[in-house]
Amino acid sequence: MTDKSISSEQQPTASAFTLKTAAAALSIALIAFTLAFLPTIRASLPKLIPQKATTNSIRAMSTTSPSLKITKRPWSARGHADHGWLYTFHTFSFASYYSPKFESYGPLRVINEDRVERGTGFGTHSHAEFLIWSYIVSGELEHKDSMGNLEKLRRGEVQFTSAGTGIRHSEYNRNNEEDVHFLQIWAKPNVKGLKPSYVTRKFTDDMKKDKLVRVLESVDRHDGADTESSPIPANADVSQDASILSPGKSVEHTVVGKGKRNVYLHVVMTGKKQPQTGGAQLKVGETVLGEGDGAFVDGSKGGDVINIESVGDKDAEFLLFDMGAEEV
Repeated sequence: MTDKSISSEQQPTASAFTLKTAAAALSIALIAFTLAFLPTIRASLPKLIPQKATTNSIRAMSTTSPSLKITKRPWSARGHADHGWLYTFHTFSFASYYSPKFESYGPLRVINEDRVERGTGFGTHSHAEFLIWSYIVSGELEHKDSMGNLEKLRRGEVQFTSAGTGIRHSEYNRNNEEDVHFLQIWAKPNVKGLKPSYVTRKFTDDMKKDKLVRVLESVDRHDGADTESSPIPANADVSQDASILSPGKSVEHTVVGKGKRNVYLHVVMTGKKQPQTGGAQLKVGETVLGEGDGAFVDGSKGGDVINIESVGDKDAEFLLFDMGAEEV
């Protein structure tokens, strides 16, 4: 019976045994090959991803809402005057420059990019019911006012005056070696009849390097800090940030407040004209800004995220204003 059962079963032939043995050997060889070269395969995988698809560029494509309307304000379209001692550009209507399209933006009323020659300046004059601050880019600016303040301001410093019921002041370049380059900014307060006040803050290049630094904040959102580099408290629905972005770097601004907001960006110029090629450049959405350019960002609301990417070949210094949409 044993013989019959054995003989009735199909016995493996020599050729079948050889094929199965070869297949097993091939499988073992493939496993050994894979294990031997696995580190090399893993190391080569990142190279299959295009270098341009960096985290920053992916973030830039995905975080700025497509519903935002971004309108470029070219540097050369601003009001401009060359008085010899003063070389200036006006984002909004100012002095001899007037445009009904550009009178203000929310509470923001003035952004003048000024260069004042050595040994000259703005003589004593008066203001009332305005918030006025100077952002020093280079050189030295002397501030003197009717409150008894006398101070020399240098790069990184921001001098803020709440004119309130009225002040008199002068801004002068006493330095005999270099011109002073600064941004003069005005906003309308949301409270009138205040006592005049004066504040100075300092924000170094290192503080602003590749990140946004809050320079000025509405008193409604201010945390009460009063240090050399804490945000300036302002009686207006305005937040202002500053940054110096290296080429290829990006930052994100989360829109403050609630409801409809206005956002404006201004790229600081390094010379009296925008470079014909290269220079500092920023990308906001699909809009590219060069030196001296600005951008109105409409359609934003509190909590929205705006990505700003440096796409030029030089560091890009810029200011960002986040404001209530209502004009004061």
